[in-house]
Amino acid sequence: MTNLKELRINIEKFPEALHNTLKDAKIYDSSSSPEAQVLFIDKKDGYYLKIASSKTLEREAEMTAYFQKKKLGLGYISYLSDQSQDFLLKKKIQGENYLAKQYLNNPKRLCDNLAENLRFLHEQNFENCPILDHSERYLKKVQKNASINNSNLDFVNNYNIRTTEEAYDYIENKKLLLRNDTLLHGDYCLPNIILDNWKFKGFIDLDCAGVGDRHIDLFWGAWTLNFNIGTDQYRDRFFDAYGRDRIDVDRLKLVGCCEVFG
Repeated sequence: MTNLKELRINIEKFPEALHNTLKDAKIYDSSSSPEAQVLFIDKKDGYYLKIASSKTLEREAEMTAYFQKKKLGLGYISYLSDQSQDFLLKKKIQGENYLAKQYLNNPKRLCDNLAENLRFLHEQNFENCPILDHSERYLKKVQKNASINNSNLDFVNNYNIRTTEEAYDYIENKKLLLRNDTLLHGDYCLPNIILDNWKFKGFIDLDCAGVGDRHIDLFWGAWTLNFNIGTDQYRDRFFDAYGRDRIDVDRLKLVGCCEVFG
């Protein structure tokens, strides 16, 4: 973990149930979002401890446990919540994400592999999934952000949408197209899939997972290739590898407009 910043922490400030895991361990900050702090605990095979506002990690805990039951990832060790904070402790899945050099250095194979793993996820039965209404939750967040003018038009560069008003109008006209018929990751990006020499090992960071519309994952799969590789030339290849017969261009554009306010 030489590329991460080592931290010195006072374990007494953490819940007592975490003390044994934190004791005598090297701890690094591996956070990637302002909404939560993520600590890597370098002990045994490794652990991750996610810390966020109270009740905000409940969904991730539920979906992490569900993905473990489906053999799509490792479950969590403990989920602790008090009036001010949530703590989610998870084991590290052994392997590397798609940002490792061996994958980035072979972008065509990466693209195809990313699409194949997404198709594999979307073909899973979602019986007993704790989150069955992802689309409704997704649209609720869109409405909230639109009401406070929180927007980013970069997400619709491919869809001939020039203003936030156009994006919002498209959502209002097409939002009923969104379905709840597929098990989603919800944030299907290169850092969130773990591999071992190209072999799928598991999904991580499942705070947006649930049963919703496949085009959300498809949108983010195309987006992450552009963002992390630095070119949009693999977009069509990604959709072809996934299966064009399962892609609705109107719903893909709808998701892009939603992400303007995401």
